[in-house]
Amino acid sequence: MRELVIISGKGGTGKTSLTAAFAALAAQEQRSILCDADVDAADLHLLMQPEIQKRTDFMGGGIAQNNPDLCTGCGTCLSLCRFGAINERFEVDPIRCEGCGVCVDFCPVNAIDFPPQRCGEWYISDSRFGPMVHARLGIAEENSGKLVSLIRKEARELAEEKGYDLLITDGPPGIGCPVIAAISGATALVIVVEPTVSGLHDMERVIDLAAHFRIPGMIVVNKFDLNQEMAQTIEESAQKRNVTLLGRVPFDIVFTHSMVEGKTLFEYGGETETHQLVRDIWTKIINSPSMNSLGIVNFKATIQ
Repeated sequence: MRELVIISGKGGTGKTSLTAAFAALAAQEQRSILCDADVDAADLHLLMQPEIQKRTDFMGGGIAQNNPDLCTGCGTCLSLCRFGAINERFEVDPIRCEGCGVCVDFCPVNAIDFPPQRCGEWYISDSRFGPMVHARLGIAEENSGKLVSLIRKEARELAEEKGYDLLITDGPPGIGCPVIAAISGATALVIVVEPTVSGLHDMERVIDLAAHFRIPGMIVVNKFDLNQEMAQTIEESAQKRNVTLLGRVPFDIVFTHSMVEGKTLFEYGGETETHQLVRDIWTKIINSPSMNSLGIVNFKATIQ
């Protein structure tokens, strides 16, 4: 089974719109599983409109709770807490508590409990393009990396159970813990870049991350015609880093109109040049050495 993860250095580059377009194309050719790993700001479901078949609570990190029946008032927890979450009556403020667990580990009488908290939900759903595994993290909740790992595991198990050979994952933006959880063990990455100075910087950071984990990466420059000079600079940088350039996608209002109607690019409007460009990019992805030979050994991007 192959897993393609679509990521970007920041939000708003068009990553999810392209992921949805790829899902529509993949559904025409082969059986695939969809996974939305951008759990902090999940939005692939807005285009896929999945019907939830299974809903499960996600239990994340704990919040300290002092047991007054056991507490001796020694003050150890108060002196150790660096977040001001414990007051002079040795009560824990759940808003201030960061869940580090120091008070739990060092309480001499084990008076502090650390029960896991419900941080969100994850789902297995049916969509018009195939099964979909996705999740929703609660507001201001943590452990998004753990949730990303969980839904990727569930998506892989579902693909194996159904005999599907392709997993398309909409990854989170950036280079932090959720991104690391989303790309580790993937077959290949598609990095969506926008033609700005920050877009170039973000792309280079993502390439460094992919190189560190030895995962093949490919570049798509989205909305390239908004700044063609910068788009050229991005392509030259990718070439110097030995990262495959899949193609350019212009700014096209059809993406916005399709999103408003909850549709993919290929479900809205007539045929345009953009439709064919995205098809060509998908063909390059699915036929790339990385996707056909688990191309870890083919990845030559260098960390700068």
